[in-house]
This record gives sequence, structure tokens and C-alpha cells, in this order.
Amino acid sequence: MKIGIVGSGALGLYYGALLQRSGQDVHFLLRRDYLAISTGGLYVHSCNGDFHLPTLSAYRDTGEIGEVDLVLVGLKTISNQYMLDLVRPLIGDSTAILTLQNGLGNEELLAEEFGAERVLGGVAFLCSNRGEPGNVHHLGAGEIRLGEYDGGLSQRSKDLATMFNNAGVQCEAVADLRRARWEKLVWNIPFNGLAALLGKDVTEILSHPWSNDLVRELMLEVIAAANAQTIDIPIDAAQFSQQLIEFTEEMDHYRPSMMIDRAEGRALELEAIYAVPLQYARQSGVSMPRVEMLFALLDIGE
Repeated sequence: MKIGIVGSGALGLYYGALLQRSGQDVHFLLRRDYLAISTGGLYVHSCNGDFHLPTLSAYRDTGEIGEVDLVLVGLKTISNQYMLDLVRPLIGDSTAILTLQNGLGNEELLAEEFGAERVLGGVAFLCSNRGEPGNVHHLGAGEIRLGEYDGGLSQRSKDLATMFNNAGVQCEAVADLRRARWEKLVWNIPFNGLAALLGKDVTEILSHPWSNDLVRELMLEVIAAANAQTIDIPIDAAQFSQQLIEFTEEMDHYRPSMMIDRAEGRALELEAIYAVPLQYARQSGVSMPRVEMLFALLDIGE
């Protein structure tokens, strides 16, 4: 399968490297890493074993890639104003688009421009960071859950899940993408926001009784909003929040992406992770006062 990676950051580089290593025909749109990767390849430093890809198909313009079978979008949502123009040259008659971006609203943007029938979404529970140009660090996890924007468990989504599993990525095709999106927000909203605001990693946040309690309270607000949406099966608030806490306890001093972005002076993904979910919650009659306050405090610093 010919795959175009749009957004070759920590996520795009890691998953793209695994897909290439498994035999897929992967083409990377690059900015910062272009020169390093063009000359020295990509080094993946992973808790599952390091490896080096000496040669990658690297580009600075998607027009040079041409039509692909699958567009994998890993852009930060703060760059969504460029996304459609970047994706457009890759689209052929049967091209599928899979966005693994954070938050809500990304599939809608792609569907409006390219047709809902092309669009799939996925949530990636991945602990990874970029290192020096030409290096990506995989610190843990990596599971993907993906599904059709229009809903339902399609053969296409099953085939893509098989492709990722064959590449060494635990991947599940799901019938209810909307539920999966909200489940990821249950983690993203508290941990990304608090880490960025406090300058503390996930281990430090959970180690402090006050912030530990706040994480749980934020999670419960997000779950209440999720369950007010049109999802197939409600999320069990007590069970799922505890599951995510235990999952995070295994992330030894992991620094969420929003914490790194703020420390390095980059814009934060506030629209997709906070503003849009809050809008959906309000439309459903659900109040999220703690999430609203966290969003406001983060927005002041922007």
C-alpha cells in the first residue's frame, strides 16, 4: 500500500517507520527533519527495541508524492488551516484518509472537503517524543483504535487494523469512532492541560494528592459529556477513570506533548482538545466547570 504521511512529528515518524519496516510503501512529508533524514535516515529509539531506517522517501511538498492509497494525518491540530492543501495532491479516486490527530472536529473538516466516504479517524495512545533531527523516541504504549467517520465496522477499517498489527502496532477497528474520540479526551484533557499549566509530568501530577483528585474530577466531567453524545455504549465512569489512572501510573515521568509545546514556546492544541468538546457538552446540556477553568487558564497563557 502506498501511504503518505502528512505530519511527520513524533507520531507520524514512529508509525510511518514501523509501517515501512513491515514492507509498506511509505512517503513522508517533512520539515525540520528533512535534511537529517534525507542524508542519514531515521533512528527510532524504542522501549520495544531500537532500529534504523537508512533510507526513507522524504519530501518537502506533497505534490511531489502524488496520489496514494492512504493518507495518514498526524499534524498538530494547530496546523489544520494548512491540512486540506497538504492532503489535496495525495487524493486519487480510491484514496482513504485516516487522521490520528487529537481532539474533535478533524474528521468533519476532511469530510467536508474530500467526502465522508473517504474519511476514517483513529485515536493513538502513544508515548513518543521527537529528539534531534532524524531521531524519534518511543517511550511506551502505541495502541491505535480506528474507525469510519460515518460509523459502523467496515472491512476497510479491519484491513487497516490488520496492516498496523502486522507492523507491530496493537490496533483495533471500532464501530463507534465518536466514543473512541471521547475516551481519548478523558486522558488528554486532564493530563495535557495540567502538565502544561503546572510544568509537571504525569508522575508528578499523580503523586500529589490535590492534583490526583483534580485529574479524577476532570475525567468524570469529560465522561459525563461523552455519555450525553450519541454513542453506542455509555462509558462506565468509575471503571474507565480508574483504568486510565492505572495506565498513566506506568508512564514513568512522561511529559505530555502539550507540556513540551508550552515549554518550547509553541502554540497549544486548545481548540480541538478543549473548545470543541466544551461546545458539544454545552449543546448537550452538560456542564464542565473544571474543564472550562482549565481551558481558560491555558488560554490566558497563549
